Amino acid sequence: MADEPSTASEPAALYERRGNVALITLNRPRAMNAVNAALSTAVGNLLEQAEADSEVRVIVITGSGRAFCAGADLKALGSGQSLDADGHPEWGFAGYAQHWVSKPTIAAVNGFALGGGTELVLASDLAVVDENAQLGLPEVKRGLFAAAGGVIRLQQQIPKKVALEIALTGEPISAAQGKELGLVNRVAPAGTALEVALELAEKIAVNAPLSVRESKAMIHNTALGPDWEQGVWDANAKALQVVFTSADAKEGPAAFAEKREPVWQGR
Repeated sequence: MADEPSTASEPAALYERRGNVALITLNRPRAMNAVNAALSTAVGNLLEQAEADSEVRVIVITGSGRAFCAGADLKALGSGQSLDADGHPEWGFAGYAQHWVSKPTIAAVNGFALGGGTELVLASDLAVVDENAQLGLPEVKRGLFAAAGGVIRLQQQIPKKVALEIALTGEPISAAQGKELGLVNRVAPAGTALEVALELAEKIAVNAPLSVRESKAMIHNTALGPDWEQGVWDANAKALQVVFTSADAKEGPAAFAEKREPVWQGR
């Protein structure tokens, strides 16, 4: 992927807070938001910023221009450059793929998202995809494989045989097919992926933030464990203790009884 000329002063990712929602925008539009070290560093740091901000309850990630993310910057790879975030290789691809945050993340897929773009979708808690966008892992067509979580997460999120077909053929699927498979939460009319994602984010953001964070953590931490295993229930009891003894647990019933909107404190 060619680097964009005359954009050295442009940040590789942008940050905006809209109420209780943090919006992170991949900002290499001339390179179709291909991932290099600068983008990984910017996104990773912005995720940390959103995680540390007590006012942020949901994080939305999208792309500038006509692409969501075209995957790895092949020019950077070809010249031997690392794609890792500066000082934080543990954050993974785009500073995002292995970067745990406690707050829900939503991918607003505004355009091209094959390969690494699909891996960012898989790493997100929820996904809103433009009706004209496609998802897929074409790496096998180039002698590679989807090493940024694609071959790990795809089988966890859709039926294994379908995941194998997508990974082994390298053929894309439509947004509508992604929705049918459960890979996509919303298919947005053309040009409205961000708008629809922000609407979904607001539906989450109005809820008690501590309850939301613990619910996210429990779903991820117990996803592959049998529901009769004691360790699962021990984790559930720990989360119950955190949530049910919180100020928000008192505020919710009180607000309901008083017929008013709750005022969440996140503790």
